[in-house]
Amino acid sequence: MAVPSLNRSDVLEALRTTTFDLLVIGGGITGAGVALDAAARGLSVALVERDDFASGTSSKSSKLIHGGLRYLQQREFRLVYEALHERQRILRNAPHLVRILPFLIPILSKDGLLNSKLSRALGSALWMYDVTGGARIGKLHRRVKKAKALEHMPTLREPNLAAAYLYFDAQADDARLTLTIARTAAREGATIINHTKVVALLKDHNGQACGATVEADSARFDVSARHIVNATGVWSDEIRLLDEGSDPNSIRPAKGIHIAVPWSKVRNDIAAIVPVPKDRRSIFVVPWGDITYIGTTDTDYDGSIDDPQCTPEDIAYLLKAMNLVVSEPLTTEDVVGTWAGLRPLISGGSVGEKTADLSRRHAVRRSDNGVITVTGGKLTTYRRMAADTVNVVMGALGRRGRTTTKSLRLLGAVGTTTDDAHLAGRYGSEAPEILELVASNPALAESLVPGLPYIKAEAIHAVRHEMALTIDDVLSRRTRARLLGSELTARAAESVAQLLGPELGWDDKRIAAEASEYRASIAAERIAGGLDYSVADGQSSS
Repeated sequence: MAVPSLNRSDVLEALRTTTFDLLVIGGGITGAGVALDAAARGLSVALVERDDFASGTSSKSSKLIHGGLRYLQQREFRLVYEALHERQRILRNAPHLVRILPFLIPILSKDGLLNSKLSRALGSALWMYDVTGGARIGKLHRRVKKAKALEHMPTLREPNLAAAYLYFDAQADDARLTLTIARTAAREGATIINHTKVVALLKDHNGQACGATVEADSARFDVSARHIVNATGVWSDEIRLLDEGSDPNSIRPAKGIHIAVPWSKVRNDIAAIVPVPKDRRSIFVVPWGDITYIGTTDTDYDGSIDDPQCTPEDIAYLLKAMNLVVSEPLTTEDVVGTWAGLRPLISGGSVGEKTADLSRRHAVRRSDNGVITVTGGKLTTYRRMAADTVNVVMGALGRRGRTTTKSLRLLGAVGTTTDDAHLAGRYGSEAPEILELVASNPALAESLVPGLPYIKAEAIHAVRHEMALTIDDVLSRRTRARLLGSELTARAAESVAQLLGPELGWDDKRIAAEASEYRASIAAERIAGGLDYSVADGQSSS
């Protein structure tokens, strides 16, 4: 089944004139999953997202599809089992977006980082991980000698290294996965739109929610729906406030940050898990093309949920943890990209309870006014969260029908692709569409951002077929250029704006303004993190 037109004016007209079975608020991984599950069951569905698809937490994760070893320590056995089960489904349903990734856990023998007792405990935990579902990937964990560990990550501090464990999980580009799920929902009949803000909920004469007032493209109008799902993550209490009239304070945001450094500084050919001394945590060290990203933190957050930033303290935490185990120290000068996200954890209610100790399980509740809110969860279990939520919707509608998404292939998973590994790994069977653009205009084969792997045709495709409306939509989520090299994207902002301008109807003044706004956002990000920033008005000041 082909994807229907995502022409914005057509989508807006459908929102104005249709009464939907379900309105989903929130275009992150959870909301996209709910829209897909509901549409696949035959419901008429609308999804509205205030900013861009995956612009919040869903583009700022560790990009891992995994059960979570540390959840075993918290005795969250069912969560790990479900996550590993879902990992296999995602590998099958989106093989172009999700890949198996080996993980190295170094056994460190000095400075008290990991003693022999803990080493044995780690081995036991890995056996439990395999038994819980890790072995479904077709590989069991194993212990490897010091020399083998150094082959995988030669920058490990050799005197501190005794041996290592090797086990297997999976990795995905979280933003592209979310976008693909949303577009697959459109293929199944859902009406989806980004940059559309909910400003009020509509109630019928019985006080039951029956739609929402939204703002899009400087216009305000009503969207009618029989039921509403609030899938807005850390913003879910804001929607509940519109519904219930008071702030439930049900969400406890936990900030997680990542930094990106040149791969040549770490040289790991597989992912690694590095322990953080005296913090009962570990951080991921994950190769991703020409960079390695490192994270994540897990700290309470009480700032603006609209704009979490990496602080100098956050970055120092990760660099310190890395420098305890590597022989070639990393500094802030090595940091080429950062990202900060907020986990929508369900408040545990215990005074002094760490965010790291809060459960990652999800919850679905229905208010007295009929608004269904889904909160909590994690990237890997999005499909299960969506199925549980739509089950509640189906009950409210008095309809039957089980989820069909267990084996539903996502867009790009079926059909002919290309030998171009970069395009195949991002678009799957839709990759030939990018090549067709290049064939029609060879200039579109040029680099979108010099020094990064994306080509101009990808930006054009993003606007025409993936609902990108801004420079940031293209550089942060349709591509991941901003994460791989924030200053590089700032230098390219003007040329990217000129490329997008004709597609989006921008005049010269708008092109200059969009480029300036993007550069300002990069400057704010790097300054907030205490990082050098040498781009001003598109030029280097050095």
